[in-house]
Amino acid sequence: MTQEIFREEPYRREVQASVTAVSPAGIRLDRTVFYPRGGGQAGDAGVLLLADATLQVADAVKAEAPGDVLHVPAPGQEALLERLHAGDAVTARIDWERRHRHMRLHTATHLLCAIVPHQTNGCSITAQYARLDFDMTEPLEREALERELARLVAGAHDVRTVWITDEELDARPELVRTMSVKPPRGVGRVRLLQIEGVDLQPCGGTHVANTREIGALRVAKIEKKSARTRRVVLEFA
Repeated sequence: MTQEIFREEPYRREVQASVTAVSPAGIRLDRTVFYPRGGGQAGDAGVLLLADATLQVADAVKAEAPGDVLHVPAPGQEALLERLHAGDAVTARIDWERRHRHMRLHTATHLLCAIVPHQTNGCSITAQYARLDFDMTEPLEREALERELARLVAGAHDVRTVWITDEELDARPELVRTMSVKPPRGVGRVRLLQIEGVDLQPCGGTHVANTREIGALRVAKIEKKSARTRRVVLEFA
């Protein structure tokens, strides 16, 4: 299994690692700072620094083997890929600007969940925008959402991760706000994202340490996607 450094150290930009496997689909490492696409959040991009070359990584995804992260090379990296072998030492370095935008927008979606008291049935977090689909029928007002988002960002609420057992989550089903992505189980405990005084729900993504780090936001779009779905798209102002 890949040691996922980003779980506890989302601000870590690089790590020394060893190659564990190489295939045309990508590279597996014993440890990584690359977040693999999942839970609505885009995967990280960046580079693997070899002894005398730089391999561009276009994406990170979950490998078929549970717990493994696959670093997907950018097009045109075939020659470098052929030079890599299991046991080789590399430095895995993420595109920090892209990751930080993911962290800011992902945290912003948690603020939006606190403002709109409905379950979600779709989510997408990229470096350009964040989208949440709410299971609801009543209309949403752009000005009201932007005003509340600005208030929560300015409130400088601390953000941290906490852990509860599977049994504790079963006893508190109201913590699960999404209908489309179920909290990961099987290890006996579940990771929660807590925004002090604002939100608490299961989440495996990467987030900023304080809401003020999110910065100014705007509601780019509100759509009625179906009779029971209202879509909200957030962008940086």
